[in-house]
Amino acid sequence: MTTATARLLPRARRFLRGRTRVLLLLAGWSLLESAHTFLGGYGLAKALDQGFLAGRTGVGLAWLGVTALAVVVGGLAGRGVFRGLADLVEPLRDSLIRQVVSRSLTQAVAHPARAADSAVVSRLTNQTEIARDSFAGLVLVARSFVFTAAGAVLGLLSLAPQLLLIVVPPLAAGLLLFLATLRPMAARQRAFLQADEDLSTQFGAVAEGLRDVVACGAQQQTAARAYGLIEDEARAARQLARWAAVRCLALGLAGQLPILLLLITAPWLLRQGLTPGVVLGALAYLTQSLLPALHTLMNALGSAGTRLLVVLDRLTTGPGPDPESTIAPDPESTTALDPAPHVPVPPYVPVPPGGPGVELRAVTFAYGPAAQPVLHDLDLTVEPGEHLVVVGPSGIGKSTLTALVAGLLEPGHGEIRVAGRRVRARSGPDPSLLRVLIPQQAYVFSGTLRENLLYLCPDGASDSALEASSDAVGLAPLVRRLGGFDAPLDPGVLSQGERQLIALGRAHLSPAPLVLLDEATCHLDPAAEMRAERAFAERPGTLIVVAHRITSARRADRILVLDGVRATCGTHDELLGRSALYRDLAGSWQPEALEALDHAERISAKSRYLS
Repeated sequence: MTTATARLLPRARRFLRGRTRVLLLLAGWSLLESAHTFLGGYGLAKALDQGFLAGRTGVGLAWLGVTALAVVVGGLAGRGVFRGLADLVEPLRDSLIRQVVSRSLTQAVAHPARAADSAVVSRLTNQTEIARDSFAGLVLVARSFVFTAAGAVLGLLSLAPQLLLIVVPPLAAGLLLFLATLRPMAARQRAFLQADEDLSTQFGAVAEGLRDVVACGAQQQTAARAYGLIEDEARAARQLARWAAVRCLALGLAGQLPILLLLITAPWLLRQGLTPGVVLGALAYLTQSLLPALHTLMNALGSAGTRLLVVLDRLTTGPGPDPESTIAPDPESTTALDPAPHVPVPPYVPVPPGGPGVELRAVTFAYGPAAQPVLHDLDLTVEPGEHLVVVGPSGIGKSTLTALVAGLLEPGHGEIRVAGRRVRARSGPDPSLLRVLIPQQAYVFSGTLRENLLYLCPDGASDSALEASSDAVGLAPLVRRLGGFDAPLDPGVLSQGERQLIALGRAHLSPAPLVLLDEATCHLDPAAEMRAERAFAERPGTLIVVAHRITSARRADRILVLDGVRATCGTHDELLGRSALYRDLAGSWQPEALEALDHAERISAKSRYLS
């Protein structure tokens, strides 16, 4: 017997011993229900030999009446069978659900920072129902076959012992062939359930981190992983179906061959002194009782039995996949995503501190074939280490530009290169290793503050680096208020500004040499925004900022103005003379206001230091 069977047998015995009364009640109702099996063939034989063939119609009708009454009694007994079945099956399902939930909660309490095991959904919904239905079906058909076969064999023996020589050998051969298929079918069933769990885990991870899949440009990789798991499940289902075909062969050998042999040997049996009623009664036993019961038993053991064995083994003994060994943070993502298990994380490829440069060559992009282009024939070069600010009215294409550079969108025409590589190129290192994109709605995931900040650091970082980045972007007061870097985070209680500070600290700490800030400071006050942007400007690498305040433009090396017709790039002083739109944007920000803002920042920084 298999290891799983040996492991489950003691538990099964304990479960059944605790329900002895239910089992005895179920056996009693089954015995009463199977009375019509014995009378089905025996009564028919007597009705023919002692009644109709002997010219005694009344006796024949009486035997048929007794047989019909036994069928009615068996039907009434069926109600008791199903009542006893419910008392046996429902406690099993309740016990399995308690075990699954208890183990999942224990794992969550022991490792609160780990992602939830998505496969538990499959266990609670799909697998517990499989166990419940399979156990119910197995108990139902097993007790039916036992009592039906006993009634049929007893009937055949009472009619003529010679009949057993015809029926028993092919029946035994078919059963042996069927039993030989159970172990390989169990293995195929186990593979199918594992594929189902893997697919459930993958879909759960993708559903929770869909925005991050898009943010790191991993759509094709994620889709390929999902398609591969779907193919694995389909392949396991096909292998299971092949063994089901062998089960059909065993059914034909055990169920159909005895009927054929009985018909072939009928003349010989009659010459041996058997009556036509006895032969017809034996045929009734085979076709009306033994064959249907055998067919049901083989289907149940071949499908429900193997499913039950595998599912019980997984639900009661398997701890499930270790999230720590199968799920690891993806350094490509700009936000939190627990990627699918076994997806390899590409190694970080160092880039010179001054790089990378960004080049857009005749880039055109529209949200649909018939839509007006948001960007049209845009040419732009951002030198390595340069600080570029993008400004313009709302909806003009600023976020679209950063999404194109990050690789989230593909241009309809033109080409985009980062550090000399095409952003969407399939060869070479993944472009997401070169850039970090922080959107307007900063994403913070459950876990510790340290885990949030180190999410984009494939090689980790020291406490001194954590403190330096936190202090640079203005995150240090929040770190102290939360209780340090190892304090657990509840994203729901953080303000939008606090979330942005954590995301900014994460980006500042990452080794990516290109940072894209898409209004990533819009929920900060002007002084906090200035501090964060200066921190990134002093950080080695290239910085592209989508600004919502013109003060951000004053801090940049160059400014890109998008006005829907053309793009104009230059310094602040150059654009005041060349771009009417930029003059309108800058009109309300006078030097006196900027000096006041600098003074406010100094006061704010001093108060934070003293706190």
